[in-house]
Amino acid sequence: MDEWTGEVWQRRLPADPAEVRRWLQSLPQPVRAAYEAGPTGYGLARVLNSGDIACSVAAPSKLQRPPGYRIKTDARDAEHLCRLLRLGEIVEVRVPSLEQEQARDLVRAREDVRGDLMRARHRVSKMLLRQGMVYPGSKTWTGLHHRWLRQQHFDAAAQQLAYQEYVETVVLTTDRRDRLERAIEVMAADSSYTALLRRLCCLRGISTLTGFGLAVEIGDWRRFTGSSIGAFLGLVPTEQSSGDSRYQGSITKTGNAHARRLLVEAAWHHRKTYASPSKIIRNRWELAPSQARVRGHQGNRRLHQRWRYFEARKKKNTVAAVAVARELAGWAWSLAIIED
Repeated sequence: MDEWTGEVWQRRLPADPAEVRRWLQSLPQPVRAAYEAGPTGYGLARVLNSGDIACSVAAPSKLQRPPGYRIKTDARDAEHLCRLLRLGEIVEVRVPSLEQEQARDLVRAREDVRGDLMRARHRVSKMLLRQGMVYPGSKTWTGLHHRWLRQQHFDAAAQQLAYQEYVETVVLTTDRRDRLERAIEVMAADSSYTALLRRLCCLRGISTLTGFGLAVEIGDWRRFTGSSIGAFLGLVPTEQSSGDSRYQGSITKTGNAHARRLLVEAAWHHRKTYASPSKIIRNRWELAPSQARVRGHQGNRRLHQRWRYFEARKKKNTVAAVAVARELAGWAWSLAIIED
């Protein structure tokens, strides 16, 4: 679309970034391009931006669509993107580097396997529960629990076969998870994220897997502030206010769901009393700069105080965990921007 005259050129192109670039180069210059983020990834944006064509990757959830927009085709979507780009109304997605994208794929693979393992374990436990078989111990999925699972037997051949398949799925999925975790630990020990990871690990609840996941999912921490990173991760409450009335509901849950889950899980660790750093924390501090150690100690004390504050107000633990996670995101940001 011509920026001044509104003239539109249309062409159906193959899924070949080189062909797309050649067609864009044949148009009157200079050219700006945009496409929606999705399963096609960032390869096209990298190819175009490496040349003389500025390409934006639009966030689909932030695209403005007019009321009554009921006909959706590729041509109409492309023209709509052109008009938004012409008006400067496209909210861009940050294009990650190749290293970040590779690390993110590894972290998300582990996240997917974690979900598979949870579902596989539920199938085993629910099948046993239907038959009245309840594990007598207090902690499940330990060595003793696995030994107890192997001792369970069904008289019916069909049920025994189904049970064995469920248990085997748990064992194989656990091996997959452990293999991915070892690969993440190796990458975290020697990568461009190592220094950032060591600073993040100064906070309780953030270990290698959690810290590396936050590092690769968020990427450039300097594009946020201590207050805005919570909104980016969907940890701020929804709000409907008009005039003097103000209503705040549950959190928005926008942004990166994986990073949000990691922070909420880490927030639970701050519920325990924090009188002095444990040996594990002190070992992590030895790898971090002094400024990060001081900041981490301040953050650990502050976050535990927040837990005590919410408990004194009789807040639900789940609500308190999310509130502490929102503040934990700010403390993690303050550690991420520290210069080594």
